[in-house]
Amino acid sequence: MPSANGTTTNNAVQKSGAWGTIPASDVARRTFNPIRDILTRPVRPLASPQCTNELLSLSIGDPTVFGNFKAHPVVAKAVEEAAASYRFNGYPPSVGLAHVREAIASKYTHADAPLTANDVVMTSGCSGAVEMAISVLCDSGKNILLPRPGFCLYNTIAGSHNVEARLYNLVAEKNWEADIDHMESLIDENTGAILINNPSNPCGSNYTKAHLRAILAVCERHRVPLISDEIYADMVFSGQTFTSTAWLTSTVPILTLGGLAKQWLVPGWRVGWILIHDRANAFEHVRHGLVALSTLINGPCALIQAAIPKIFAEVPDTYLPELNRQL
Repeated sequence: MPSANGTTTNNAVQKSGAWGTIPASDVARRTFNPIRDILTRPVRPLASPQCTNELLSLSIGDPTVFGNFKAHPVVAKAVEEAAASYRFNGYPPSVGLAHVREAIASKYTHADAPLTANDVVMTSGCSGAVEMAISVLCDSGKNILLPRPGFCLYNTIAGSHNVEARLYNLVAEKNWEADIDHMESLIDENTGAILINNPSNPCGSNYTKAHLRAILAVCERHRVPLISDEIYADMVFSGQTFTSTAWLTSTVPILTLGGLAKQWLVPGWRVGWILIHDRANAFEHVRHGLVALSTLINGPCALIQAAIPKIFAEVPDTYLPELNRQL
Protein backbone atom coordinates (compact mmCIF):
# COMPACT_ATOMS: atom_id res chain seq x y z
CA MET A 1 0.00 0.00 0.00
CA PRO A 2 1.14 3.60 -0.61
CA SER A 3 2.43 5.29 2.52
CA ALA A 4 1.72 8.83 3.57
CA ASN A 5 4.60 10.09 1.48
CA GLY A 6 3.46 8.13 -1.59
CA THR A 7 5.95 5.23 -1.39
CA THR A 8 4.94 1.57 -1.38
CA THR A 9 5.59 -0.54 1.72
CA ASN A 10 5.38 -4.24 2.49
CA ASN A 11 2.53 -4.83 4.93
CA ALA A 12 4.15 -7.84 6.59
CA VAL A 13 7.43 -6.06 7.18
CA GLN A 14 5.60 -2.89 8.23
CA LYS A 15 3.63 -4.79 10.84
CA SER A 16 6.40 -6.99 12.19
CA GLY A 17 9.31 -4.60 11.84
CA ALA A 18 11.52 -7.59 11.10
CA TRP A 19 12.95 -9.36 8.07
CA GLY A 20 12.70 -12.81 9.48
CA THR A 21 15.57 -15.26 8.95
CA ILE A 22 17.36 -15.33 5.61
CA PRO A 23 18.95 -18.74 4.95
CA ALA A 24 22.60 -19.11 4.00
CA SER A 25 23.44 -20.95 0.80
CA ASP A 26 24.07 -24.70 0.67
CA VAL A 27 27.75 -24.03 -0.01
CA ALA A 28 28.05 -21.85 3.09
CA ARG A 29 26.24 -24.39 5.28
CA ARG A 30 28.49 -27.20 4.04
CA THR A 31 31.67 -25.22 4.80
CA PHE A 32 33.34 -25.81 8.17
CA ASN A 33 37.06 -25.56 8.94
CA PRO A 34 37.81 -27.17 12.33
CA ILE A 35 41.22 -25.52 12.71
CA ARG A 36 39.79 -22.03 12.31
CA ASP A 37 36.99 -22.92 14.70
CA ILE A 38 39.53 -23.92 17.35
CA LEU A 39 41.61 -20.79 16.82
CA THR A 40 38.67 -18.45 17.29
CA ARG A 41 37.60 -19.98 20.61
CA PRO A 42 38.62 -18.27 23.89
CA VAL A 43 41.80 -19.80 25.32
CA ARG A 44 41.08 -21.75 28.51
CA PRO A 45 44.01 -22.78 30.72
CA LEU A 46 44.08 -26.52 31.36
CA ALA A 47 46.22 -26.16 34.47
CA SER A 48 45.01 -25.29 37.96
CA PRO A 49 43.96 -21.70 38.74
CA GLN A 50 47.21 -21.32 40.66
CA CYS A 51 49.27 -21.89 37.51
CA THR A 52 50.88 -18.66 36.32
CA ASN A 53 52.87 -20.09 33.41
CA GLU A 54 52.39 -18.42 30.05
CA LEU A 55 50.24 -20.42 27.63
CA LEU A 56 51.81 -21.38 24.32
CA SER A 57 49.38 -22.12 21.50
CA LEU A 58 50.63 -25.00 19.34
CA SER A 59 47.44 -25.36 17.33
CA ILE A 60 48.46 -23.67 14.08
CA GLY A 61 51.34 -24.15 11.68
CA ASP A 62 52.50 -20.53 11.85
CA PRO A 63 56.15 -20.15 12.94
CA THR A 64 55.85 -16.35 13.12
CA VAL A 65 53.38 -16.14 16.03
CA PHE A 66 55.89 -15.85 18.87
CA GLY A 67 58.49 -13.79 17.02
CA ASN A 68 61.38 -16.25 17.32
CA PHE A 69 61.28 -17.15 13.60
CA LYS A 70 61.69 -14.21 11.26
CA ALA A 71 61.83 -14.00 7.48
CA HIS A 72 65.24 -13.34 5.93
CA PRO A 73 65.92 -9.59 5.47
CA VAL A 74 65.97 -10.06 1.69
CA VAL A 75 62.32 -11.12 1.85
CA ALA A 76 61.19 -7.83 3.39
CA LYS A 77 63.52 -5.83 1.13
CA ALA A 78 62.02 -7.46 -1.96
CA VAL A 79 58.55 -6.23 -1.02
CA GLU A 80 59.85 -2.75 -0.19
CA GLU A 81 61.47 -2.48 -3.62
CA ALA A 82 58.36 -3.74 -5.38
CA ALA A 83 56.23 -1.17 -3.56
CA ALA A 84 58.67 1.67 -4.25
CA SER A 85 58.66 0.89 -7.97
CA TYR A 86 54.93 1.77 -8.27
CA ARG A 87 54.72 -0.92 -10.97
CA PHE A 88 52.53 -3.38 -9.09
CA ASN A 89 49.60 -1.34 -7.79
CA GLY A 90 47.22 -2.43 -10.55
CA TYR A 91 45.42 -5.66 -11.35
CA PRO A 92 47.85 -8.42 -12.33
CA PRO A 93 46.95 -11.10 -14.88
CA SER A 94 44.64 -13.52 -13.07
CA VAL A 95 47.08 -16.44 -13.49
CA GLY A 96 49.95 -14.31 -12.17
CA LEU A 97 52.61 -11.88 -13.32
CA ALA A 98 54.55 -13.32 -16.25
CA HIS A 99 58.05 -12.72 -14.88
CA VAL A 100 57.02 -14.20 -11.52
CA ARG A 101 55.70 -17.36 -13.15
CA GLU A 102 58.98 -17.60 -15.07
CA ALA A 103 60.94 -17.35 -11.81
CA ILE A 104 58.85 -20.08 -10.16
CA ALA A 105 59.14 -22.35 -13.20
CA SER A 106 62.91 -21.82 -13.23
CA LYS A 107 63.24 -22.65 -9.53
CA TYR A 108 61.14 -25.82 -9.62
CA THR A 109 61.94 -27.20 -13.07
CA HIS A 110 63.72 -30.55 -13.07
CA ALA A 111 65.39 -32.63 -15.77
CA ASP A 112 62.71 -35.29 -15.30
CA ALA A 113 59.84 -32.81 -14.85
CA PRO A 114 60.49 -29.66 -16.89
CA LEU A 115 58.39 -26.55 -16.33
CA THR A 116 57.78 -23.31 -18.19
CA ALA A 117 55.90 -20.19 -17.11
CA ASN A 118 52.80 -21.57 -18.84
CA ASP A 119 52.81 -24.43 -16.33
CA VAL A 120 52.43 -22.06 -13.34
CA VAL A 121 49.18 -20.61 -11.97
CA MET A 122 49.40 -18.22 -9.02
CA THR A 123 46.94 -18.64 -6.15
CA SER A 124 45.92 -16.99 -2.88
CA GLY A 125 48.16 -19.04 -0.64
CA CYS A 126 48.60 -22.79 -0.88
CA SER A 127 45.10 -23.10 0.58
CA GLY A 128 43.86 -21.34 -2.54
CA ALA A 129 45.86 -23.80 -4.62
CA VAL A 130 44.14 -26.71 -2.85
CA GLU A 131 40.73 -25.17 -3.50
CA MET A 132 41.45 -24.56 -7.19
CA ALA A 133 42.93 -28.03 -7.71
CA ILE A 134 39.94 -29.79 -6.18
CA SER A 135 37.52 -27.49 -8.01
CA VAL A 136 39.05 -28.10 -11.42
CA LEU A 137 39.23 -31.90 -11.09
CA CYS A 138 36.08 -32.76 -9.14
CA ASP A 139 32.51 -31.94 -10.13
CA SER A 140 29.76 -31.91 -7.52
CA GLY A 141 28.87 -35.53 -6.73
CA LYS A 142 32.37 -36.85 -7.51
CA ASN A 143 34.73 -38.18 -4.86
CA ILE A 144 38.33 -37.46 -3.95
CA LEU A 145 40.79 -39.61 -1.99
CA LEU A 146 42.34 -37.80 0.99
CA PRO A 147 44.88 -38.90 3.64
CA ARG A 148 43.86 -39.88 7.18
CA PRO A 149 45.31 -38.35 9.32
CA GLY A 150 45.49 -35.29 7.10
CA PHE A 151 45.19 -31.53 6.92
CA CYS A 152 41.52 -30.89 7.65
CA LEU A 153 41.17 -28.13 5.03
CA TYR A 154 41.09 -30.83 2.35
CA ASN A 155 37.87 -32.21 3.82
CA THR A 156 36.49 -28.70 4.29
CA ILE A 157 36.98 -27.78 0.64
CA ALA A 158 35.65 -31.10 -0.64
CA GLY A 159 32.54 -30.82 1.50
CA SER A 160 31.96 -27.22 0.48
CA HIS A 161 31.94 -28.29 -3.18
CA ASN A 162 29.70 -31.31 -2.53
CA VAL A 163 32.59 -33.66 -3.33
CA GLU A 164 32.70 -36.85 -1.27
CA ALA A 165 35.90 -37.19 0.79
CA ARG A 166 37.09 -40.80 0.87
CA LEU A 167 39.85 -41.16 3.46
CA TYR A 168 42.70 -43.59 2.86
CA ASN A 169 44.69 -44.66 5.91
CA LEU A 170 48.25 -43.65 6.70
CA VAL A 171 50.18 -46.33 8.61
CA ALA A 172 51.96 -45.09 11.74
CA GLU A 173 54.23 -48.15 11.91
CA LYS A 174 55.51 -47.41 8.39
CA ASN A 175 56.42 -43.76 8.96
CA TRP A 176 52.89 -42.70 8.05
CA GLU A 177 53.06 -44.11 4.52
CA ALA A 178 49.76 -44.52 2.68
CA ASP A 179 48.06 -47.89 2.90
CA ILE A 180 48.23 -48.57 -0.83
CA ASP A 181 45.70 -51.41 -0.80
CA HIS A 182 43.21 -49.33 1.16
CA MET A 183 43.76 -46.35 -1.13
CA GLU A 184 43.14 -48.45 -4.23
CA SER A 185 40.00 -50.01 -2.76
CA LEU A 186 38.34 -46.59 -2.50
CA ILE A 187 38.60 -45.76 -6.21
CA ASP A 188 35.56 -46.00 -8.49
CA GLU A 189 34.31 -44.43 -11.71
CA ASN A 190 33.45 -41.21 -9.83
CA THR A 191 36.91 -40.63 -8.37
CA GLY A 192 38.16 -37.25 -9.59
CA ALA A 193 41.61 -37.22 -7.98
CA ILE A 194 43.92 -38.62 -5.33
CA LEU A 195 45.57 -36.08 -3.01
CA ILE A 196 48.81 -36.65 -1.16
CA ASN A 197 50.63 -34.30 1.22
CA ASN A 198 54.39 -34.81 1.19
CA PRO A 199 56.20 -33.84 3.38
CA SER A 200 53.17 -34.47 5.56
CA ASN A 201 51.16 -32.15 7.75
CA PRO A 202 50.47 -33.29 10.48
CA CYS A 203 52.58 -36.47 10.38
CA GLY A 204 56.00 -35.06 9.47
CA SER A 205 56.74 -37.97 7.13
CA ASN A 206 58.85 -37.69 3.99
CA TYR A 207 57.97 -40.38 1.44
CA THR A 208 60.63 -42.51 -0.21
CA LYS A 209 60.89 -42.72 -3.98
CA ALA A 210 59.65 -46.32 -3.81
CA HIS A 211 56.51 -45.30 -1.94
CA LEU A 212 55.80 -42.40 -4.27
CA ARG A 213 56.16 -44.76 -7.22
CA ALA A 214 53.64 -47.11 -5.61
CA ILE A 215 51.13 -44.26 -5.36
CA LEU A 216 51.80 -43.24 -8.95
CA ALA A 217 51.21 -46.84 -10.04
CA VAL A 218 47.72 -46.68 -8.50
CA CYS A 219 47.04 -43.48 -10.44
CA GLU A 220 48.31 -45.12 -13.62
CA ARG A 221 46.22 -48.26 -13.25
CA HIS A 222 42.99 -46.34 -12.68
CA ARG A 223 43.72 -43.24 -14.81
CA VAL A 224 43.17 -40.95 -11.82
CA PRO A 225 45.15 -37.67 -11.67
CA LEU A 226 47.20 -36.74 -8.63
CA ILE A 227 47.22 -33.59 -6.50
CA SER A 228 50.55 -33.37 -4.65
CA ASP A 229 50.55 -30.79 -1.84
CA GLU A 230 54.23 -29.93 -1.40
CA ILE A 231 53.99 -26.73 0.64
CA TYR A 232 56.65 -28.20 2.97
CA ALA A 233 59.00 -29.14 0.09
CA ASP A 234 62.62 -29.51 1.25
CA MET A 235 61.64 -29.01 4.91
CA VAL A 236 62.68 -32.44 6.17
CA PHE A 237 64.52 -33.86 9.14
CA SER A 238 68.31 -34.22 9.16
CA GLY A 239 69.66 -36.98 6.94
CA GLN A 240 66.59 -37.00 4.67
CA THR A 241 66.16 -35.78 1.10
CA PHE A 242 62.88 -34.57 -0.36
CA THR A 243 61.66 -35.94 -3.69
CA SER A 244 58.92 -34.19 -5.65
CA THR A 245 56.37 -36.69 -6.93
CA ALA A 246 56.43 -35.24 -10.45
CA TRP A 247 60.09 -36.20 -10.87
CA LEU A 248 59.14 -39.89 -10.90
CA THR A 249 56.63 -40.12 -13.75
CA SER A 250 56.30 -39.04 -17.36
CA THR A 251 52.70 -40.19 -17.73
CA VAL A 252 50.60 -39.45 -14.60
CA PRO A 253 49.21 -35.90 -14.75
CA ILE A 254 49.97 -34.04 -11.51
CA LEU A 255 49.02 -30.70 -10.00
CA THR A 256 51.81 -29.83 -7.56
CA LEU A 257 50.90 -27.23 -4.93
CA GLY A 258 53.29 -24.83 -3.20
CA GLY A 259 53.71 -21.35 -1.83
CA LEU A 260 55.75 -18.86 0.18
CA ALA A 261 54.15 -19.53 3.57
CA LYS A 262 56.32 -22.14 5.25
CA GLN A 263 59.80 -22.00 3.78
CA TRP A 264 59.97 -18.22 3.75
CA LEU A 265 58.08 -17.72 7.04
CA VAL A 266 55.34 -15.47 5.62
CA PRO A 267 52.03 -17.38 5.82
CA GLY A 268 50.11 -14.13 6.13
CA TRP A 269 51.25 -12.95 2.70
CA ARG A 270 48.85 -15.39 1.03
CA VAL A 271 50.71 -16.27 -2.16
CA GLY A 272 50.86 -19.80 -3.51
CA TRP A 273 50.96 -21.60 -6.85
CA ILE A 274 49.97 -24.64 -8.84
CA LEU A 275 52.56 -26.37 -11.03
CA ILE A 276 51.01 -28.28 -13.92
CA HIS A 277 52.92 -31.47 -14.77
CA ASP A 278 51.34 -32.95 -17.86
CA ARG A 279 53.76 -34.49 -20.32
CA ALA A 280 51.02 -36.84 -21.58
CA ASN A 281 48.78 -33.87 -22.50
CA ALA A 282 45.91 -35.14 -20.38
CA PHE A 283 45.30 -31.75 -18.76
CA GLU A 284 44.35 -29.73 -21.85
CA HIS A 285 40.89 -28.90 -20.48
CA VAL A 286 42.17 -28.67 -16.90
CA ARG A 287 44.59 -25.92 -17.96
CA HIS A 288 41.72 -23.90 -19.39
CA GLY A 289 39.73 -24.63 -16.25
CA LEU A 290 42.48 -23.32 -13.98
CA VAL A 291 42.67 -20.11 -16.00
CA ALA A 292 38.90 -19.70 -15.69
CA LEU A 293 38.97 -20.32 -11.93
CA SER A 294 41.82 -17.84 -11.47
CA THR A 295 39.57 -15.07 -12.77
CA LEU A 296 37.25 -15.39 -9.76
CA ILE A 297 39.62 -13.30 -7.61
CA ASN A 298 41.95 -11.95 -10.33
CA GLY A 299 44.93 -13.68 -8.75
CA PRO A 300 46.81 -13.07 -5.49
CA CYS A 301 48.43 -9.81 -4.33
CA ALA A 302 50.52 -8.33 -7.15
CA LEU A 303 52.94 -6.67 -4.74
CA ILE A 304 53.88 -9.91 -2.98
CA GLN A 305 54.05 -11.77 -6.28
CA ALA A 306 56.51 -9.18 -7.57
CA ALA A 307 58.88 -9.84 -4.65
CA ILE A 308 59.30 -13.53 -5.51
CA PRO A 309 62.07 -13.31 -8.16
CA LYS A 310 64.33 -11.33 -5.79
CA ILE A 311 63.56 -13.71 -2.90
CA PHE A 312 64.47 -16.73 -5.00
CA ALA A 313 67.61 -15.11 -6.41
CA GLU A 314 69.07 -13.39 -3.34
CA VAL A 315 68.17 -15.37 -0.21
CA PRO A 316 71.41 -17.31 0.37
CA ASP A 317 71.63 -21.08 0.01
CA THR A 318 72.50 -21.37 3.71
CA TYR A 319 69.09 -20.04 4.76
CA LEU A 320 66.94 -23.16 4.42
CA PRO A 321 69.38 -25.61 6.10
CA GLU A 322 69.64 -23.21 9.03
CA LEU A 323 65.86 -22.84 9.24
CA ASN A 324 65.44 -26.63 9.19
CA ARG A 325 68.05 -26.95 11.94
CA GLN A 326 66.13 -24.50 14.14
CA LEU A 327 62.81 -26.23 13.46
